[in-house]
Amino acid sequence: MKRYFSEMLGTFFLVFAGCGAIVINQINPGSVGSVGIALTFGFVVMAMIYSVGDISGAHFNPAVSFGFWLARRLSLSETIRYIFSQTLGATLAATLLKILFPMSITLGNTVPAVGFLSQAFILEIVMTALLMFVILSVSTGAKEKGMMAGLAIGVTVALEALFGGPISGASMNPARSLAPALLSLHFEFLWIYLTAPFLGSCLAVFACRACQQEGCCS
Repeated sequence: MKRYFSEMLGTFFLVFAGCGAIVINQINPGSVGSVGIALTFGFVVMAMIYSVGDISGAHFNPAVSFGFWLARRLSLSETIRYIFSQTLGATLAATLLKILFPMSITLGNTVPAVGFLSQAFILEIVMTALLMFVILSVSTGAKEKGMMAGLAIGVTVALEALFGGPISGASMNPARSLAPALLSLHFEFLWIYLTAPFLGSCLAVFACRACQQEGCCS
C-alpha cells in the first residue's frame, strides 16, 4: 500500500504545484511566467523523486507506468493500481485548486495553441518518448546514475515544458491533463493528452531496447 500511496501523494503535489503555478499566473498575469511554470514542474518532479523514489519508483504518470509495464518492469496488476493511484492524486489536487481558486476557469488544463493541433499531438508523443527514455535509462545501472535520476528527470521535464509548453502545454502525463479537465469540465482536445503520451512511451521502450544493455527492457 505504501507504494500506491506514494504514487498518489507524488502525483498530487505534481498537479497541485504545476497546475497551481499556471492558475496563479492566469490570476496575476506575469507573476510566474512560462519559465517559472516550467521550472515549477521540473522542481516538484525532482523533489518527489528524491522523496519517494525508493518506495514506488516515482512514476507519477500513467504513461510512465505503462512504459514500465511494456518494459516488463511492472506487472499488469501493479500498473493498474499505479494508474488508479496517480489519477486519484491528480484529481484530489485539482479539487483543492478549484476550492482555493474558484475564479479559475480551466484550473491549468492543457490545450494546444490555436492552429497547432497536429503539431501539439506530435510534440506530446516525442516529448513523452524523450522523458520515458531518460527515466528508463537512469533507473538502471550504476548507483551513481540512480543518485542523479531525480535531477536528470526533473531537468528533462523543465526543458520540455520550456520549449513545448507554448505549443502543446507540455503535459506528457494523462493524469495531469485529465484531472483539471474533469474539475473544470473542459474536455476540448483532451484526447491528445490521453493518447499521445502512451504512444510516446511505446517508442521509448523500443529505443531503450536498442540502446541499453540486454535485458534492460525485456
